[in-house]
Parts: sequence; C-alpha cells; structure tokens
Amino acid sequence: MRRFILAALLAGLVGCGGGQHDDLEQFVREAGQGMRGKVEPLPEVKQYEPFPYVAFELPEPFKPRKLKASNNVGSGDGFPDMNRRKEALESYELEKLKMVGSLQQNKVIYALIKAPDNSLHRVKVGNYMGVNFGKITSVNETEVQLLEVIEDSAGEWSEKQSSVTLVEESATGQQQK
Repeated sequence: MRRFILAALLAGLVGCGGGQHDDLEQFVREAGQGMRGKVEPLPEVKQYEPFPYVAFELPEPFKPRKLKASNNVGSGDGFPDMNRRKEALESYELEKLKMVGSLQQNKVIYALIKAPDNSLHRVKVGNYMGVNFGKITSVNETEVQLLEVIEDSAGEWSEKQSSVTLVEESATGQQQK
C-alpha cells in the first residue's frame, strides 16, 4: 500500500514538470542580459605620512591645573566678608535682576528691585545683591551702582563696577531700557 501511494505521488510530480514555462524562463534569461552595473574605479590610496607629536611638555588640556593655595578669607583688601549673612538678592545673578522704580523716605533713596521669581525688594546703599558679592555704592532714580568682588582662577580677588538701570514698561507691556 505504501508503495502504491508513493508511486502515485511520484507520477503526479513528474506530470507537473513539463515544458509549460519555457517562455517565462526565456524572458528571465533575456531580461538579465545587458544589465551590467557601472562601478567607478577606486581612488588612489595616498601614502600615510606620520606626524611627529612634540607637545609632550605642554600641560594636559583635560586635567585640572594646580593652583596656588589662597589663604585670603575675610574682609579688607578687596576680599568679601565670608562670615556676613547673605541677603535675599545675592542668590540671583545680577543680569536677572531688574530695577522697576525708586522711592525716597527720610532723605534716603531706595531702589525697587524685581527678582526673577517676581518678588519685589527694597534696597539702599550698603545692601548686597548679585552672586559676586555686589555691594551697593549709590542709588538714584534711574540706576543702582554697585561694586562686585570677583575671584579669578588663581584665587585672586578683584573689584568690578556694575550697575542695574531702571526698566520701564511701555503701554504695550514690553520692557524698555
């Protein structure tokens, strides 16, 4: 019985393999002819010339440099007073603070400073503002002048004059300096 089924199956397969697809096989052979890709020749390889590295004595750019230890702490000689209690406006950068007005009480002129969190602060000569230990040296109706104390990378302190000018808002709500 097994042989009979196997013989019938084999006869069926042989019957399917006739020359019925000759035209298809011819089309595939003809379609592939004349189709050659054009590949440009490879560029000429240049000879490698090694570059001598002679900068071994230069400092490494990605290692921190050792600076001289600085014992400059405290006030006097341009050094900020590190023991002084910080004021509210010293936590903001000077560029982010805006002078929005001024007022005068008992012959003392106060400046109204708006912080980035929209809080309003009243400052006078002697107050501090900005992250660089900026001490207010003068206040008038249009400007607050202050003296900042900045530390450089070598640990040296230097003084810098800065100012915050009055910012007026126009009728359209845009700020004008």
